[in-house]
Amino acid sequence: MISFGPMVRVFVATQPIDFRKGVHGLVALVAEGLSGKPYSGDVYVFRSKRSDRLKLLVFDGSGMVLATKWLENGGFAWPPVREGTMPVTGRNWRC
Repeated sequence: MISFGPMVRVFVATQPIDFRKGVHGLVALVAEGLSGKPYSGDVYVFRSKRSDRLKLLVFDGSGMVLATKWLENGGFAWPPVREGTMPVTGRNWRC
């Protein structure tokens, strides 16, 4: 399970991304495409076109962390595909 403290802000990008994007591409997407602040400590969650994969991007104070999770069976529940992000509290985030 991936979890965060109750004060952490989590933003779920509702549009699927090209899952080949690395840390630099996702930082640019947060800053330019989502009007976010990638170095704020907020967590940004990205989905692939398939519902069984996600990427998490967060700045931990000393560097950028990019984590990937693939499910062996089943899939994640995603919000409807639309523009922008959907905020989720750290307390409500479970993966």
